[in-house]
Amino acid sequence: MFRTSKLVNFVALVAALMLIIAITVTPSQAQTGTVRLNIVKAGFIVGAGGGSGVLHYHGSTYRLTVGGIGLGSLGVAAADLVGTASNLHRPQDIAGTYGAAGAGVTFVGGGQVATLQNEKGVVLQLHGGQVGFQVSLGLAGMTIGLR
Repeated sequence: MFRTSKLVNFVALVAALMLIIAITVTPSQAQTGTVRLNIVKAGFIVGAGGGSGVLHYHGSTYRLTVGGIGLGSLGVAAADLVGTASNLHRPQDIAGTYGAAGAGVTFVGGGQVATLQNEKGVVLQLHGGQVGFQVSLGLAGMTIGLR
């Protein structure tokens, strides 16, 4: 009887410790990084664009590729955009499709301000200047990848 009581107490103690650890350990929180993108786009009705960029996240710099195809464009333009990438759990989360062509949601205002979301929930809030002439520098369908 004495041994059974010690075993029950030991199991109860281990269970209590596991519960305390489970309560005090929090899941990883989403973080925010900064982004700089350089995009060039040209087109007549169907536009093609591409570019490069960087993500600064937790003291490291990650090189990015930018690509995409859009409809309704006319002309040639280049844009330098800067902003933030939020809801990142790891740098690879930035890779994906942004805009109406993918699983994300797009809102583009003015031509110099954009809020885009990819299928992983990463939200890009970008702003910047445009050089050249283009009726639509829409970022719908933009894809970002890590180099």
